[in-house]
Amino acid sequence: MTSLRELSYEQVVSRLRRFGLRFYRRGKGSHELWVRDEDGLVIPVPHHKGKPIRKGTIRAIIRELGLSVEEFMRE
Repeated sequence: MTSLRELSYEQVVSRLRRFGLRFYRRGKGSHELWVRDEDGLVIPVPHHKGKPIRKGTIRAIIRELGLSVEEFMRE
């Protein structure tokens, strides 16, 4: 079983692209909006330079995508 851990912004974006999302536009503050064209799903992603994205935020992204932790964390 793969455990959830903090990831860098680049690692999260790489996984989002793998699951069919693309950058849509900047959101409020230091957030970006990523969209999946096939169903219009929009996911906000924090972009704080030099800071990892915390486990709770990653878990929320995974839940919105409808994936398991193992699927998302697979490299």
